[in-house]
Amino acid sequence: MKRETSRSLDHLVGEQITKWEHQRIEQKKKAERYRPRPCITISRDPGSGGTDVARRLAQDLGMDLVGAKIIQQVAERADMSEKVIASLDEKEVRLRDSWLDSLFRTHHMWPDEYVRHLTKVIGTIGKQGNTIIIGRGGQFILPPEETFRVRLIAPREVRIRNVMRDSGSDLENAERYVYKTEADRNAFLRKHFHADWTDSGYYDLIVNTGSLGIEGAVAVVKAAFAEWKKHPQCRDTEKGR
Repeated sequence: MKRETSRSLDHLVGEQITKWEHQRIEQKKKAERYRPRPCITISRDPGSGGTDVARRLAQDLGMDLVGAKIIQQVAERADMSEKVIASLDEKEVRLRDSWLDSLFRTHHMWPDEYVRHLTKVIGTIGKQGNTIIIGRGGQFILPPEETFRVRLIAPREVRIRNVMRDSGSDLENAERYVYKTEADRNAFLRKHFHADWTDSGYYDLIVNTGSLGIEGAVAVVKAAFAEWKKHPQCRDTEKGR
Protein backbone atom coordinates (compact mmCIF):
# COMPACT_ATOMS: atom_id res chain seq x y z
CA MET A 1 0.00 0.00 0.00
CA LYS A 2 2.81 2.42 0.89
CA ARG A 3 4.56 1.73 -2.41
CA GLU A 4 1.31 2.34 -4.34
CA THR A 5 0.82 5.64 -2.48
CA SER A 6 4.36 6.67 -3.34
CA ARG A 7 3.84 5.86 -7.03
CA SER A 8 0.57 7.78 -7.02
CA LEU A 9 2.26 10.82 -5.47
CA ASP A 10 5.12 10.64 -7.98
CA HIS A 11 2.57 10.56 -10.81
CA LEU A 12 0.54 13.48 -9.46
CA VAL A 13 3.58 15.67 -8.89
CA GLY A 14 5.08 14.72 -12.25
CA GLU A 15 1.87 15.69 -14.04
CA GLN A 16 1.74 19.03 -12.26
CA ILE A 17 5.37 19.89 -13.04
CA THR A 18 4.79 18.99 -16.70
CA LYS A 19 1.77 21.28 -16.75
CA TRP A 20 3.81 24.17 -15.32
CA GLU A 21 6.49 23.63 -17.96
CA HIS A 22 3.91 23.66 -20.77
CA GLN A 23 2.44 26.91 -19.45
CA ARG A 24 5.86 28.57 -19.63
CA ILE A 25 6.51 27.27 -23.13
CA GLU A 26 3.16 28.60 -24.36
CA GLN A 27 3.84 31.95 -22.76
CA LYS A 28 7.23 32.20 -24.43
CA LYS A 29 5.68 31.34 -27.82
CA LYS A 30 3.47 34.39 -27.38
CA ALA A 31 6.61 36.46 -26.66
CA GLU A 32 5.12 37.61 -23.38
CA ARG A 33 6.69 37.74 -19.97
CA TYR A 34 5.38 34.86 -17.89
CA ARG A 35 2.96 36.28 -15.33
CA PRO A 36 1.59 33.63 -13.01
CA ARG A 37 -1.96 34.23 -11.89
CA PRO A 38 -2.67 34.58 -8.15
CA CYS A 39 -3.37 31.67 -5.84
CA ILE A 40 -6.15 31.10 -3.34
CA THR A 41 -5.43 29.61 0.07
CA ILE A 42 -8.22 27.87 1.95
CA SER A 43 -8.13 27.64 5.74
CA ARG A 44 -11.11 25.73 7.06
CA ASP A 45 -12.64 24.64 10.32
CA PRO A 46 -13.07 20.86 10.37
CA GLY A 47 -16.54 19.98 9.12
CA SER A 48 -17.12 23.37 7.48
CA GLY A 49 -17.07 21.92 3.95
CA GLY A 50 -13.77 23.49 2.98
CA THR A 51 -12.69 20.70 0.65
CA ASP A 52 -16.03 20.75 -1.20
CA VAL A 53 -15.82 24.53 -1.60
CA ALA A 54 -12.23 24.29 -2.86
CA ARG A 55 -13.14 21.61 -5.43
CA ARG A 56 -16.02 23.68 -6.78
CA LEU A 57 -13.86 26.80 -6.96
CA ALA A 58 -11.09 24.95 -8.80
CA GLN A 59 -13.62 23.64 -11.34
CA ASP A 60 -15.41 26.96 -11.84
CA LEU A 61 -12.28 29.13 -11.96
CA GLY A 62 -10.09 26.75 -13.97
CA MET A 63 -7.49 26.53 -11.21
CA ASP A 64 -5.38 23.63 -9.99
CA LEU A 65 -6.19 22.17 -6.58
CA VAL A 66 -3.55 20.99 -4.13
CA GLY A 67 -4.73 19.42 -0.89
CA ALA A 68 -3.12 19.44 2.53
CA LYS A 69 -2.32 15.70 2.43
CA ILE A 70 -0.39 15.99 -0.83
CA ILE A 71 1.54 19.02 0.44
CA GLN A 72 2.34 17.12 3.63
CA GLN A 73 3.61 14.07 1.73
CA VAL A 74 5.72 16.14 -0.65
CA ALA A 75 7.24 18.14 2.22
CA GLU A 76 8.13 14.92 4.06
CA ARG A 77 9.97 13.47 1.04
CA ALA A 78 13.18 15.31 0.29
CA ASP A 79 13.47 13.86 -3.23
CA MET A 80 9.94 14.92 -4.15
CA SER A 81 10.39 18.36 -2.59
CA GLU A 82 13.48 18.90 -4.72
CA LYS A 83 11.56 17.99 -7.89
CA VAL A 84 8.90 20.57 -7.11
CA ILE A 85 11.43 23.22 -6.08
CA ALA A 86 13.51 22.64 -9.23
CA SER A 87 10.51 23.55 -11.38
CA LEU A 88 11.17 27.28 -10.81
CA ASP A 89 13.56 29.33 -12.89
CA GLU A 90 16.40 31.27 -11.23
CA LYS A 91 14.50 34.55 -10.98
CA GLU A 92 11.47 32.90 -9.41
CA VAL A 93 13.71 31.06 -6.96
CA ARG A 94 15.28 34.35 -5.85
CA LEU A 95 11.87 35.97 -5.39
CA ARG A 96 10.56 33.02 -3.43
CA ASP A 97 13.62 32.73 -1.21
CA SER A 98 13.59 36.46 -0.52
CA TRP A 99 10.00 36.21 0.65
CA LEU A 100 10.70 33.13 2.80
CA ASP A 101 13.71 34.77 4.44
CA SER A 102 11.48 37.71 5.32
CA LEU A 103 8.83 35.30 6.63
CA PHE A 104 11.31 33.57 8.93
CA ARG A 105 12.55 36.90 10.29
CA THR A 106 9.16 38.51 10.86
CA HIS A 107 7.71 35.41 12.52
CA HIS A 108 10.94 34.80 14.47
CA MET A 109 10.98 31.29 13.05
CA TRP A 110 13.85 28.83 13.37
CA PRO A 111 12.51 26.20 10.98
CA ASP A 112 13.58 22.57 11.04
CA GLU A 113 14.17 20.57 7.87
CA TYR A 114 10.50 19.62 7.46
CA VAL A 115 9.31 23.24 7.74
CA ARG A 116 11.94 24.39 5.27
CA HIS A 117 10.69 21.80 2.78
CA LEU A 118 7.09 22.75 3.52
CA THR A 119 7.61 26.48 3.03
CA LYS A 120 9.65 25.97 -0.14
CA VAL A 121 7.06 23.60 -1.60
CA ILE A 122 4.15 25.96 -0.89
CA GLY A 123 6.28 28.93 -1.97
CA THR A 124 7.03 27.16 -5.25
CA ILE A 125 3.35 26.41 -5.86
CA GLY A 126 2.59 30.05 -5.16
CA LYS A 127 5.17 31.24 -7.69
CA GLN A 128 3.70 28.89 -10.32
CA GLY A 129 0.33 30.50 -9.64
CA ASN A 130 -3.31 29.73 -10.47
CA THR A 131 -3.64 27.14 -7.72
CA ILE A 132 -5.99 26.64 -4.78
CA ILE A 133 -3.99 25.47 -1.76
CA ILE A 134 -5.81 23.81 1.12
CA GLY A 135 -4.31 24.06 4.61
CA ARG A 136 -0.72 23.56 5.82
CA GLY A 137 -0.28 27.27 6.61
CA GLY A 138 -0.41 28.56 3.05
CA GLN A 139 -2.02 31.80 4.25
CA PHE A 140 1.09 32.49 6.36
CA ILE A 141 3.66 31.46 3.75
CA LEU A 142 2.59 33.12 0.50
CA PRO A 143 2.89 36.89 -0.07
CA PRO A 144 -0.50 38.54 0.61
CA GLU A 145 -0.22 40.71 -2.50
CA GLU A 146 -0.14 37.54 -4.64
CA THR A 147 -2.60 35.41 -2.68
CA PHE A 148 -6.32 35.58 -1.95
CA ARG A 149 -6.61 34.17 1.55
CA VAL A 150 -9.94 32.58 2.51
CA ARG A 151 -11.11 31.16 5.82
CA LEU A 152 -14.23 28.97 6.02
CA ILE A 153 -16.04 28.68 9.33
CA ALA A 154 -19.31 27.33 10.72
CA PRO A 155 -20.83 26.84 14.19
CA ARG A 156 -19.38 23.78 15.87
CA GLU A 157 -22.74 22.00 16.15
CA VAL A 158 -23.25 22.44 12.41
CA ARG A 159 -19.79 21.06 11.68
CA ILE A 160 -20.37 18.06 13.91
CA ARG A 161 -23.62 17.31 12.07
CA ASN A 162 -21.79 17.63 8.75
CA VAL A 163 -19.15 15.13 9.86
CA MET A 164 -21.86 12.71 11.03
CA ARG A 165 -23.62 13.00 7.67
CA ASP A 166 -20.52 12.75 5.48
CA SER A 167 -18.70 10.00 7.38
CA GLY A 168 -21.64 8.06 8.75
CA SER A 169 -20.18 8.30 12.24
CA ASP A 170 -22.14 8.70 15.46
CA LEU A 171 -22.30 11.87 17.55
CA GLU A 172 -19.48 10.90 19.91
CA ASN A 173 -17.00 10.08 17.13
CA ALA A 174 -17.96 13.15 15.13
CA GLU A 175 -17.41 15.39 18.15
CA ARG A 176 -14.06 13.71 18.84
CA TYR A 177 -12.96 14.26 15.23
CA VAL A 178 -13.92 17.94 15.19
CA TYR A 179 -12.30 18.77 18.54
CA LYS A 180 -9.12 16.79 17.82
CA THR A 181 -8.69 18.19 14.30
CA GLU A 182 -9.18 21.74 15.57
CA ALA A 183 -6.58 21.19 18.26
CA ASP A 184 -4.10 19.54 15.87
CA ARG A 185 -4.34 22.33 13.28
CA ASN A 186 -4.04 25.02 15.93
CA ALA A 187 -0.99 23.32 17.47
CA PHE A 188 0.66 22.86 14.04
CA LEU A 189 0.30 26.53 13.08
CA ARG A 190 1.32 27.87 16.48
CA LYS A 191 4.38 25.63 16.56
CA HIS A 192 5.63 26.30 13.03
CA PHE A 193 4.36 29.83 12.28
CA HIS A 194 3.83 31.30 15.75
CA ALA A 195 0.41 32.39 14.56
CA ASP A 196 -3.24 32.16 15.59
CA TRP A 197 -5.10 30.77 12.58
CA THR A 198 -8.39 32.31 13.81
CA ASP A 199 -7.00 35.87 13.60
CA SER A 200 -9.07 37.66 10.94
CA GLY A 201 -6.08 39.81 9.98
CA TYR A 202 -4.56 36.88 8.10
CA TYR A 203 -7.48 36.63 5.65
CA ASP A 204 -9.03 38.60 2.82
CA LEU A 205 -12.38 36.86 3.26
CA ILE A 206 -14.08 34.85 6.00
CA VAL A 207 -17.18 32.88 5.00
CA ASN A 208 -19.67 31.12 7.28
CA THR A 209 -20.78 27.98 5.45
CA GLY A 210 -23.26 27.31 8.24
CA SER A 211 -25.25 30.31 7.03
CA LEU A 212 -24.54 30.15 3.30
CA GLY A 213 -24.04 26.47 2.53
CA ILE A 214 -21.53 25.19 -0.03
CA GLU A 215 -23.16 26.79 -3.07
CA GLY A 216 -23.47 30.15 -1.35
CA ALA A 217 -19.90 30.03 -0.08
CA VAL A 218 -18.59 29.26 -3.58
CA ALA A 219 -20.53 32.19 -5.03
CA VAL A 220 -19.26 34.59 -2.36
CA VAL A 221 -15.63 33.54 -2.78
CA LYS A 222 -15.80 33.85 -6.57
CA ALA A 223 -17.33 37.33 -6.37
CA ALA A 224 -14.85 38.54 -3.75
CA PHE A 225 -11.88 37.06 -5.65
CA ALA A 226 -12.96 38.89 -8.80
CA GLU A 227 -13.08 42.19 -6.89
CA TRP A 228 -9.75 41.50 -5.16
CA LYS A 229 -8.03 41.07 -8.52
CA LYS A 230 -9.24 44.51 -9.62
CA HIS A 231 -7.33 46.34 -6.87
CA PRO A 232 -3.64 45.33 -6.94
CA GLN A 233 -2.57 48.82 -5.84
CA CYS A 234 -4.18 48.28 -2.43
CA ARG A 235 -2.14 45.12 -1.88
CA ASP A 236 1.06 46.84 -3.06
CA THR A 237 0.47 49.51 -0.42
CA GLU A 238 -0.10 46.86 2.21
CA LYS A 239 3.16 45.15 1.23
CA GLY A 240 5.13 48.32 1.85
CA ARG A 241 3.86 48.82 5.40
